[in-house]
Parts: sequence; C-alpha cells; structure tokens
Amino acid sequence: MGKNRSIAVRTVRPDRGTAWERAQHWFAIAGPIGLIPWVPATFASLAVAAVCWRWPPSHVAAAAGAGALLLLGAPAATTAERLQGEEDPRNVVIDEVAGQLLTFVFVAPVSLALAAAGFVLFRLFDITKPFPIRRLERLPGGWGILADDLLAGLYAAVALLLLRRWLG
Repeated sequence: MGKNRSIAVRTVRPDRGTAWERAQHWFAIAGPIGLIPWVPATFASLAVAAVCWRWPPSHVAAAAGAGALLLLGAPAATTAERLQGEEDPRNVVIDEVAGQLLTFVFVAPVSLALAAAGFVLFRLFDITKPFPIRRLERLPGGWGILADDLLAGLYAAVALLLLRRWLG
C-alpha cells in the first residue's frame, strides 16, 4: 500500500517521552509548522524559502545549515517516529527545512522570482522523487527521512543554477 497523499495530516503534539525526547520531537516537526493539519511539508518549505529570500544565505551557510540539520534532525526524526508510532510521519518536516535550504546552496534567492523558483523546484523533486531519491527513504529511521529530501534539495539546487544561467 502506497503512502497516503491526502492533504490532511495527522498531527501529534510532542507531549510524550522525556523532556529531551519532547524537545527532539518539537525540533523534528519544526515547532508549530508540524502542527498544521494540512500539507505541513509545503508550509515548511515555503517558510524556509521566504526566510532565505529575506536573508539570502551564503553558499557556505546554506551547505553548513543543511549539514547541521541532517546531523541534528536525523536523531530527532527517529525519536519522533518512535513517539508517534509510525514510519516517516508526515508532520515531521525538518527534512523539508534541510532540503529547501540546500536548494539555495548554488544560487542565493536574492529576488522573489528566484525564491519562488527554488521553492517550486524543491517541492517538485521532493514529491516526484526521481531516481535515486526514493531509494534513500529505505535508510533507517531519521536518516531515511532526511536523506531523500537532501538529495531532492541538491537536484533542485542544480536545476535552479541551470535555470538562472539559462535565463541570464
């Protein structure tokens, strides 16, 4: 059976586990964004694109931020999976935060058009999961949750770079 593609998402407040586990859970759902009951992944990506448009990250900051989110987010997402009792919960959106940030590693979104293009490209690659993105979901726990979105972000980064060069 495939993943549920409904826009409605089961939200679980991080109120179980130890204080550390609750903090990890909050981090994994990106605070209140993961509590949005419909398409929280899209809202997380949109929030990152908007922040990056307002304060464009340097190439180093985008790469370092995505790397830090991987290292901190994978264990947090694993904890959220365990506390929610489901694999790859749809309200865990730290992966979209990391992937959307990585989208801007080659091209800073210094205009609304670049920010919007980066957002659309990332969501396109994240949703369609071209080869080998889907395979990365098989990695254990939070590593699988984040790895596929980071590769989608890298695909989007390359596509955004090519688009920018093509359009001049």
